[in-house]
Amino acid sequence: MIALVDYGMGNIKSVTKAIEAVGGEVSVTQSADEIRKSKAIVLPGVGAFQDCMANLERLGLIEIIKEEINKGKPYLGICLGMQILFTESEEFGLCRGLDLIKGRVIKFSLPREYKIPHMGWNNVRLSKKSPFLKEISDSSFFYFVHSYYVVPDDNKVIAGQTDYGVSFVSMLIHENIYATQFHPEKSQKMGLKLLRNFVELVR
Repeated sequence: MIALVDYGMGNIKSVTKAIEAVGGEVSVTQSADEIRKSKAIVLPGVGAFQDCMANLERLGLIEIIKEEINKGKPYLGICLGMQILFTESEEFGLCRGLDLIKGRVIKFSLPREYKIPHMGWNNVRLSKKSPFLKEISDSSFFYFVHSYYVVPDDNKVIAGQTDYGVSFVSMLIHENIYATQFHPEKSQKMGLKLLRNFVELVR
């Protein structure tokens, strides 16, 4: 069973349906016990970094998520679920994240011709090999909606990058952590392949 963390934000239904469509068994939960019993954790996200961290703290889920990831449980972070892995974010003032990956989350600073948020389809240049990326072609297109992006201290965690006025990190793979700045649940065929690969990793 995959624990999909419901912290009161994010497109829970569409992520659940997408994972179930590729054969995953999902439990949408706010329970530390269910997260502990699960085979994997998925944290999707739409919204503000500070609100996400505040909601996770209110639900008492921060420590259990960190503990389970540190034990080696597979984790998939989507968009904001990727950003909260980092040390801190500058969104609406500095806010501490889970600090599982050292680095910061910063806002796009782009020429006028680039709209913020970055919204729509863009390609991802792959820089790692992993079962998570099985049958995912280099420069495949995925769907993005975001105004902030991650800047890891260690480039070894980077699995993919995307150009939007600047080259930014759009995918991470680090040990049992998998994360995407884009939304695989909105990315049609390639997005479903990526989710299927994650489901197969945790079986």
